[in-house]
Amino acid sequence: MKTLSHGEPAPGSSHGRVACHPYQRFESESHLAKYNVILSAPYMQPVVERFGPVLERAGCALIIPNVHERLSEEELLPIIGNADGIICGDDRLTRKVLQSARRLRVISKWGTGIDSIDQVAARELGIKVCNTPNAFSQPVADSVFAAMLHFARRTAEMDREMKAGAWDKIPGKSLSECTLGVIGLGNVGKAVVQRAAGFGMTILGTDPVAPPADFLDRNTLRLISFGDLLSASDFVSINCDLNPTTHHLMNAGAFAQMKASAILINTARGPIVDEVALVDALRAQQLAGAALDVFEVEPLPATSALRSMSNTLLSPHNSNSSPAAWERVHQNTIRNLLENLQGVQQWKLAS
Repeated sequence: MKTLSHGEPAPGSSHGRVACHPYQRFESESHLAKYNVILSAPYMQPVVERFGPVLERAGCALIIPNVHERLSEEELLPIIGNADGIICGDDRLTRKVLQSARRLRVISKWGTGIDSIDQVAARELGIKVCNTPNAFSQPVADSVFAAMLHFARRTAEMDREMKAGAWDKIPGKSLSECTLGVIGLGNVGKAVVQRAAGFGMTILGTDPVAPPADFLDRNTLRLISFGDLLSASDFVSINCDLNPTTHHLMNAGAFAQMKASAILINTARGPIVDEVALVDALRAQQLAGAALDVFEVEPLPATSALRSMSNTLLSPHNSNSSPAAWERVHQNTIRNLLENLQGVQQWKLAS
């Protein structure tokens, strides 16, 4: 197998960075590549040596840019012009970028969310957009509960106090004593609800599209309005899509409706939360805390006030962390790409 022409990815390198020169090409042994494919998905770049030969055999020459979290419009424009396909993460595939992509036939998104892609422009230009629905529902739902247990049981706080020499019995509470409000009842929202039922929580939900009646009954889930959910919940979990109606859904007005003892949890998309308003609400003790895995700007700037607040729990857009789920997405992402480039349905990845 040929190595990368400007150096190889560092083994075990963390997602988001690749130890290589920008815009390098993974050279085909046959030199008969039919398709130019950009591979910018940060989770796939570190395993390019596994999947690169598979793509080569299918006639793909890979262009592998340096990526830190995602590519901007400015970074995409110089490399998109001759691409037939792209395996991307949350790259900013705007109308301007897509109009510059003269040969682009397929955008194979690694993961589920496609809000960073101008889908209207893609349809107009005849570019197929593919993703992996329900890719990370289970690990994301686990992360929601990790956050709730962090705040309810105060385990990390007791650990810090013990290691500092204290023996203070910090009061916690059981999740069975709490009300959970779930905003968005798609695949992730449903997985959160199912876990909450197991913990004996009171469960409230809001979504423009109601889940099936049997799901509501089975999980003792009660549908109520957005405002009523905010005022009644001890934990509010955001699990909806980012779209024009949900941008800054959680704003100053929303925070004013929440209990002062409530915790906000966002594992969906950063811009659903107005971060300036959230910081103000936390400082004013309008709510007790926030657990955030996603942010309006990623990576979260070092100067963000959220980084220095004692009542925030932060993680770097990593609630999807699951090797088994990653592997399923790797394979489905390649399948989506090749089926649309080659016009062959049910393409199978060789073992």
